[in-house]
Amino acid sequence: MTATLRLASPSDIDLLFDIRTSVQQNHLSREQMQAMGITPAAIGDAIRAAPCVWIAELQGEAAGFAMVDIDDGELFALFVRPHLEGKGVGRLLLQQAEESLFQRHETIHLTTDADEAMRAVGFYRRHGWAWAGAVDDRDARFEKRRVTR
Repeated sequence: MTATLRLASPSDIDLLFDIRTSVQQNHLSREQMQAMGITPAAIGDAIRAAPCVWIAELQGEAAGFAMVDIDDGELFALFVRPHLEGKGVGRLLLQQAEESLFQRHETIHLTTDADEAMRAVGFYRRHGWAWAGAVDDRDARFEKRRVTR
């Protein structure tokens, strides 16, 4: 099975929230996201402002998505539906996000749960991301530098 990528459009906003709320680790409800300012309107504004969200599809099913903040050089979100993990979807989304961010930044960053037991930490480390410090008592910042050849 090979995943394919496509740019998200405003019509995909409900799908993005559906994928985001399907995860088991680092789960947030729609209400929790709303309290953080992650709303359908905010996502729609971001999508309309720049190509910043990609959806991975696997055999016709939306399997995951990645979202970046182009101006800040941040991988803002990367989530894969639990039943589709381990099929290369996350790696494909990460490659697209990194490529997009490295077009404008030498160093890119992300924030994730600092707990080493979380799969995300291992995933990012395996793909060359380095711990850059604690953000707060729960989250950590990871960074990756562009490799020049």
